[in-house]
Amino acid sequence: MHQQLILAQFNAHYFYKTELVSLCKQYGLPAYGTKAELNQYIRLYLSGEPITHIKSTRKRPPHKKLTTGQLSLKTKIVGSGFKFNNEAREFFANYFGVAHFSFKKEMAIIKRRAETTHDNQLTVGDLLKLYTDMVAQNTQNQVRRQTHEESTYQWNNFVRDFYASRVSAQYTNKLKVASILWHHVKNTPQSKIYHDNLVSKYAEEINYFKK
Repeated sequence: MHQQLILAQFNAHYFYKTELVSLCKQYGLPAYGTKAELNQYIRLYLSGEPITHIKSTRKRPPHKKLTTGQLSLKTKIVGSGFKFNNEAREFFANYFGVAHFSFKKEMAIIKRRAETTHDNQLTVGDLLKLYTDMVAQNTQNQVRRQTHEESTYQWNNFVRDFYASRVSAQYTNKLKVASILWHHVKNTPQSKIYHDNLVSKYAEEINYFKK
């Protein structure tokens, strides 16, 4: 649609600010300002106004560089001049009480999301809380994966050892019998290893599957 865009199409379509910025850059128009200003630049261009006549109605604010001393938990992530630079690295090193600090991937994700959504309320304190929550969630997911993998490994060994036992030869459905025995041991403190004494201990439940 952008390549064949005409004024009528533009007026009939709702554009997000990020899309307006993209269009302005595509057409070589000023790409900084409010939505109303960006809309006006594009309408002038689509109405036939020469690009050289379309000037920005405002100047881009001067680049801010915050020092470590100017940073605080209340510093806004968007619009304050906050960046992942040496000043921010020193601030986070002081905050976490470490000699050296490296920015984490989760932090970059949170910052990029705030910039994309124009979240002018998110602060450094919010970023740290979100980062901590993300790390905790990732740790929990990792523990779950490790627990599942360990359980699968134990089950596979349990079945293998049951099949290798002479006792298993007396049953028609070895996998079903192994499953019943495993059910009894997997959620108990006892070892998750097959022993022939399990067959006698739970004989009443598995005798149905004898040949």
